[in-house]
Amino acid sequence: MRLFAAVLPPAAVLGELAVEVAQLQKLPAADRLRWTGRDGWHFTLAFYGEVADDLLPDLHERLARAAHRRDPYELRIAGGGRFSDRVVWAGADGDRPAMGRLAGSAAAAGRRAGVAMLEEHRPFTPHLTLARNRVAGVSLAPYASALKEYAGTSWTVGALSLMRSHPPAGGAGSQPHYEEIASWPLGH
Repeated sequence: MRLFAAVLPPAAVLGELAVEVAQLQKLPAADRLRWTGRDGWHFTLAFYGEVADDLLPDLHERLARAAHRRDPYELRIAGGGRFSDRVVWAGADGDRPAMGRLAGSAAAAGRRAGVAMLEEHRPFTPHLTLARNRVAGVSLAPYASALKEYAGTSWTVGALSLMRSHPPAGGAGSQPHYEEIASWPLGH
């Protein structure tokens, strides 16, 4: 199974972001980007890649412990940016240090469970992917600029989720499907 640990924003917060994304989709060349769907919006904490079934019990146990050791924290979707001209993303504001610690714990849980971590050496940058650019010559700067002032409603992050990524069903513009397979409350 292709797995990752994540924070899932509440539906109301995603609804606010959807209004902002609808405005972004009116910008020039927006139709040339591949927009992610609302059901795929999440903050990835640790990407595990393909995980063998026999590692799942230990991974579950270690993620439960990681969640237990971390207190709930305040977060909101705010600002945004781009990774080069490849990805447009929305950012996070609030207790980012707490989110970084939760990400570190989720990564450590994977390593200790025997998962071969693929993105171990990247610095953690909390972001929620909104669109991907597959076309040369389309600048994402206007999208990042439009997101600069965005600030959604704050919420309390109270859980760590283990997500499964299903490959796209096929066809041009297909998106992966994400499924929450487990969740653990923070601080319990």
